[in-house]
Amino acid sequence: MIADLFQVHVPVPELVLRGTLVYWLLFCIFRFVLRRDVGAVGIADILLLVVVADAAQNAMSGGYDTFAEGAILVLTIVAWNWLLDLLSYHFLLVRRFATPPRLTLVRAGVLQRRNMRREYITLDELHEKLREQGIDKLADVKAAYLEGDGQISVIRNQGDDAPPRGGKAALPGVR
Repeated sequence: MIADLFQVHVPVPELVLRGTLVYWLLFCIFRFVLRRDVGAVGIADILLLVVVADAAQNAMSGGYDTFAEGAILVLTIVAWNWLLDLLSYHFLLVRRFATPPRLTLVRAGVLQRRNMRREYITLDELHEKLREQGIDKLADVKAAYLEGDGQISVIRNQGDDAPPRGGKAALPGVR
């Protein structure tokens, strides 16, 4: 019956707790372990997300089988996401926790190889992103950063003839 879809067999506090625990587990994994940008997702990343979603669903549900129970879980996760965004907007400490700091990739035309190695950014990938900004030599770069959102921002040396193009370039598979 349709009415059966809206019954709740698992206690609501248990559903909220399960949703909360899984949300924060996944948040910590994606924030501190996988520095990947959701907007720049490769095939392996999609596979990982599907597997994580399946595992998370089982961890959260504990065997739920009604729409109402699923809706409570989804709303719990959405609520945590909204609350984290709200708190990040108002409190610097929360923003620092929720957003990775920028990472210097090039400083005064010199590669910061340790930082590139830490994020698995190859020289070819970096040069590709620099070319997208109209830069063909490292000497023309005052600074390049891997931003917290997975984008690469580039600041040109002032002596360049070409006008700066500004903006950020997405680096596939990196956050």
